[in-house]
Amino acid sequence: MSAETDLDDAEVIRRARRDSAAFSVLFDRHAPALHRYVTRRLGDSMADDIVAETFLTAFRRLGRYDTDYRDARPWLYGIAANLIGKHHRAEVRAYLSLARTGVDEVAESYADRVEARVTASAAQRDLVRALAALASKDREVMLRQAGQGHRLRGRRSGLRHAARRERSGHRAVLRHPRQHDLSLSRLADGLPAGPVHQR
Repeated sequence: MSAETDLDDAEVIRRARRDSAAFSVLFDRHAPALHRYVTRRLGDSMADDIVAETFLTAFRRLGRYDTDYRDARPWLYGIAANLIGKHHRAEVRAYLSLARTGVDEVAESYADRVEARVTASAAQRDLVRALAALASKDREVMLRQAGQGHRLRGRRSGLRHAARRERSGHRAVLRHPRQHDLSLSRLADGLPAGPVHQR
């Protein structure tokens, strides 16, 4: 290996294209300085991962390296800089998501996520049972209204109040639809929840 350590980077890369073990010379030669560079940019906790990914990317792209350039440092630093930029963009996206949703995916525990999924699953089963108990005409109206509600999600003014006002009536109707003699099409027309009055 001592003969390979005397070679310039371009020659090491030529050899590494035929014998992957020769790539270790490039790693040994440039990894310590690259690690210091990444540490200054991202901190020590990310440096190992970025340096490893830099050399993995370089290894995968050996065939594209222009061996007219004898020193591979600019190429390696360019790969590392791209990975650092990718890390920064992901970090910004995570912060924007946190600001938008208020949910920190990293801080939220696995148990909390499981509990939320179980709760949602139970609610979905209750909803499906309630929908199954409805007459097909009424079920169609409810599903159509749910689809319109999805499109109108951004219009919040007035909807919260209307939802609170009708929530108690809906609960009773979904539990005992026949007792309430309710036509759900009245709900679709915006009429208050309650029994249908015959004229």
